[in-house]
Amino acid sequence: MFFNLHFLVLELSKSHQSLSRTKELHALVAKASLLRDPFYATKLVRLYALNNVLPSARILFDKTPQRSVFLWNSIIRAYALAHRFNDAKSLFKNLLRTQLKPDNFTYACITRACSENSDLPGLRFVHGGAIVSGLGRDSITSSALVTAYSKLSLIDEAIKVFDGVSDPDLVLCNSMISGFAHCGFWDKSLQLFDWMLRLGKTPDGYTLVGLISGLWEPSLLSVGQGIHGFCLKSSFDSYDYVSSVLVSMYARCNCMNSAYHVFNSLFHPDLVTWSALITGYSQQGDYGKALYYFRKLNMQGKKADPVLIASVLAAAAKSANVWPGAVIHGYVIRHGFELSVLVSSALIDMYSKCGYLGLGIQVFETMSERNIITYNSVILGLGLHGFTYQAFEIFRDIIEKGLNPDESTFSALLCACCHGGLVNDGREIFRRMTEEFGIQAKTEHYIYMVKLLGLAGNLEEAYSFIWSLPKSVDPAVSGALLSCCHIYGNSELAEIVAHQLFENDPRKGAYRVMLSNTYAEDGRWDDVMKLRNDIVDDGLRKEAGVSWVSGSSN
Repeated sequence: MFFNLHFLVLELSKSHQSLSRTKELHALVAKASLLRDPFYATKLVRLYALNNVLPSARILFDKTPQRSVFLWNSIIRAYALAHRFNDAKSLFKNLLRTQLKPDNFTYACITRACSENSDLPGLRFVHGGAIVSGLGRDSITSSALVTAYSKLSLIDEAIKVFDGVSDPDLVLCNSMISGFAHCGFWDKSLQLFDWMLRLGKTPDGYTLVGLISGLWEPSLLSVGQGIHGFCLKSSFDSYDYVSSVLVSMYARCNCMNSAYHVFNSLFHPDLVTWSALITGYSQQGDYGKALYYFRKLNMQGKKADPVLIASVLAAAAKSANVWPGAVIHGYVIRHGFELSVLVSSALIDMYSKCGYLGLGIQVFETMSERNIITYNSVILGLGLHGFTYQAFEIFRDIIEKGLNPDESTFSALLCACCHGGLVNDGREIFRRMTEEFGIQAKTEHYIYMVKLLGLAGNLEEAYSFIWSLPKSVDPAVSGALLSCCHIYGNSELAEIVAHQLFENDPRKGAYRVMLSNTYAEDGRWDDVMKLRNDIVDDGLRKEAGVSWVSGSSN
């Protein structure tokens, strides 16, 4: 009997078991009359949760008369992992009504649930409870709080939690470094890293991951190379998860040669590293290599995940070549990924941008589950193909279903208005976005509004619109108006807009070429000659356009 129990505990403690094996273990526990023991119930609840079978986990929890805090933690974590945050919070409140006291793992779990649900009031409630229970300065609780506040971009709150711990351990330091990186304070994360080294704290791979993940700008390439050097010196580069973020960092810094070098130095790169390389090539516009390495990944017998498939489909969409996208669609069907909302949304987007809107709509109609990303893809596809009123029908459908439109929804709608020339509808959409739905307009929304007004010939209104915007707005907004001025041959307004752009970005040759072409349309050849001489003298150039025709040979 002792051997059987020992074997049973070992099986229940494994990191994962299949659903059928979990049911077998459940039967063995019941046969041994151990179901009322919270120790075994906790183990089984965890395994059912890992297999996404919450009803069985909940029934087991409800039937256990003597519940330990570990069993409560297990069921709360199960609901949180399934993104059923309200249920997780409800269970947490039920726990508070019992004689048991939540421990640091309870607070860490419910804290993560609040951050993933963007529930700031809930997070503050949990934080207050942790302080009252005496766990406010516990390392595990504090690490979760630092991560949660950082994810909600409340870096000052995260710093307060971190500073409240007199001797932060490595886990807490890593959380703070990652928090700084997430909120864009890469220099603060480096300062904290330096402080750790001076105190003799030994970093681990996750410390380096936090540092590297904060380097988003190409101008920070030298900083990233310095951290890479530290990784090489300390042998952290041998960890796949460190190499993966190095590949991503080099890709973000437009240095794909270095990204490939890091990737190629690994004997057995994992899926995350493959994804980093493929996504990097896709983001840099090298769609051919992105698709090539996706094929190579499959040839090595590795199975892609929904995130990677969506990234590769985005590469196919940007290449405007439907054939690779259709091949990936076949892969999706063969491997059962068509049930993924993320993948199906990417398929809709790919087919629409490659000119096959009908196929995209077919994918949409066969989806059993849809989210706002799915609807955004359909709205954008309909708008790009000139079906503006159908795009509005989809938007009305979103509202009727109780979904919350986001900034991408309104970007797609404004794009549809541009393609359909619906100025009044565009004005109303922009108004509803800001006033009714409280969404802050971004650069892409401003550009679409300027294009909408400008292409309809309302150049003065478009200019007034730009003047009403914050001064920090992206120059691309004025660039859109300059393009419209060229279309309508309005060289006077084009001259005013262009000189404002020259002041903001004197090295941008494309705007000078646009103004030169507008002068030429107006017959102002002396101005054309002067402007083109300036372009040559200043060593400026406009990137040449590229076009291609893809086909197949028999």
